[in-house]
Amino acid sequence: MQNSLDFYKTQLESHQSKSRDLFKTLSLYSILRLLVFVLTGIGIYFTFKQWQTALAIGILGVAIFLFLLSKYTDLKLERQRYKRLVKINEEEIAIASGNFHERADGSEFQNPKHFYSLDIDLFGIGSFFQFTNRTNIKEGTQRFADSLLANKITNIPKRQEAIKELAEQPEWYQNYWAIAQGVEVEHSAKKIIKWLKDYKPFLSTTWFYITIVFSILSLVIAGLAITEIIPVGFLGYWLLLGLGITVKFLKKINELAQHSSKTKKTFRQYALLLNQIETKIFSSELLQEQQQKIQLEGQKASAIFAKFSKHIDTLDNRNNLISAIFGNGYFLSDIRQTYYIENWIITYANKVEDWFEVVTFFDTYNSFGNYAFNHQQFTYPIITSEAHTFLASELGHPLLQEDKRIDSDLELKNQQFFIVTGANMAGKSTFLRTVALHIVMSNVGLPVCAKRSKYKPIKLVTSMRTTDSLTHDSSYFFSELTRLKFIVDTIELDDSYFIILDEILKGTNSTDKAIGSRKFVEKLVKLNATGIIATHDLSLTEIESQLEAVKNYYFDAQIVNDELYFDYKLKQGVCQNMNASFLLKKMDIV
Repeated sequence: MQNSLDFYKTQLESHQSKSRDLFKTLSLYSILRLLVFVLTGIGIYFTFKQWQTALAIGILGVAIFLFLLSKYTDLKLERQRYKRLVKINEEEIAIASGNFHERADGSEFQNPKHFYSLDIDLFGIGSFFQFTNRTNIKEGTQRFADSLLANKITNIPKRQEAIKELAEQPEWYQNYWAIAQGVEVEHSAKKIIKWLKDYKPFLSTTWFYITIVFSILSLVIAGLAITEIIPVGFLGYWLLLGLGITVKFLKKINELAQHSSKTKKTFRQYALLLNQIETKIFSSELLQEQQQKIQLEGQKASAIFAKFSKHIDTLDNRNNLISAIFGNGYFLSDIRQTYYIENWIITYANKVEDWFEVVTFFDTYNSFGNYAFNHQQFTYPIITSEAHTFLASELGHPLLQEDKRIDSDLELKNQQFFIVTGANMAGKSTFLRTVALHIVMSNVGLPVCAKRSKYKPIKLVTSMRTTDSLTHDSSYFFSELTRLKFIVDTIELDDSYFIILDEILKGTNSTDKAIGSRKFVEKLVKLNATGIIATHDLSLTEIESQLEAVKNYYFDAQIVNDELYFDYKLKQGVCQNMNASFLLKKMDIV
């Protein structure tokens, strides 16, 4: 697989070149349109007395002008797509260099009552969400966050295969993003689905046939009037009749037009995205399942969406005074287009939700595929049912730069509980978040920051960042006790949770904290819990000699030549060196 940074630089140059070429072509088309307009005007001027010739020149000139305008519009849209691709690759290059802190950080998805969302830098500034998320649709962003929060431990290999396949298709998913960014939708898919399902049609099939007959009669009457078989004034009376019929349904048509016009951009966008999905050949089971959801016998979902968008566009022509008067007066166009829209709603309203869901799925999984493409040196955990919950070598934090990251090996069996001690800044909290992210990423199906990993799927629950709450009149200590009770209640119902705790019972005195922490760890071990607790309380490590399930590990700190040194490596045993007194003295605080 190509190096991701090299790929982005190559794509950037290619798209910039294509954008420049298209700009030159657009300029040529602008000149041609102006030339056709001028020549048509000159032609009509010199043949004005031969009205048949002038009319022919006018019709030909308008036809050529409209053709050039259509080509210009298509090329302009294509250039805009390339400009978006340029921006996409520029952003990937910037993110690879660590410049991503201005992106949406997903803070709205943080929930103190969730199993882990507040504790492990999943959301917020500098978070995994901010670094990884590339979704372009509101529903896709929600699904992306939901996937990180799902705690789902089934079908992991199925998700891994889907992400692996998408990771090999960066050009495809970048084009998907460029299309998705091309339309700013007014209404969410959820609101559109509700409107479609609740809509009550008011036009019968009879009215559709009336519009066809009326249109044919309009053409016949126009022909008779032009040939002077009937008075030309009769065309005016026929126009008034058509407008009168339209007025009968005007209020309901206006209501439909108001709602449908707000969905037009969404349907146009989704039609283009569905076409991207339909025309792609996938091999992984999960992607094929999603693709099958949008397959109808003899029809493509993208074409069905495009047809609906086209009907809405035609109905919107009623905003043009000439189209509104003559279109309705002679062809009952509003009634006919309303019938088309209503018939579409009747036929497809219950299928739209599935189609929207597929577009949302790919919006989410393209982000996962992009993450895997950007981290080809990472590994997909081997999912196992063996005794080891973790068996990882060179495990590191995925958000740290490789040249700054210190990796550690981790071997942790099912129903084992590690007590991790260490000096301040030695790396305990970073290690806890590393393990937590390994679990979350593995459950999603993503590759993890490790050289090798065997993983027995397990859910995650944490207590690391408890806060007090003035709103709910709860102290820090009470909030922490509430969180710890939540953890106990959770594993009493289901022991397939990995528990991560960071310095619990901080809101009480040292003696009480030591006793309470000890009893809490004993409780967890009795419940056959699996997990890690980080602490500065060395007395807690004495449990290892009494409980077989408990193992002590530590992060070391050493003073070398009157300087504090950390190696950030996980070691077995108990930390013997603390650094608070040294730092107070070093910083001239005491």
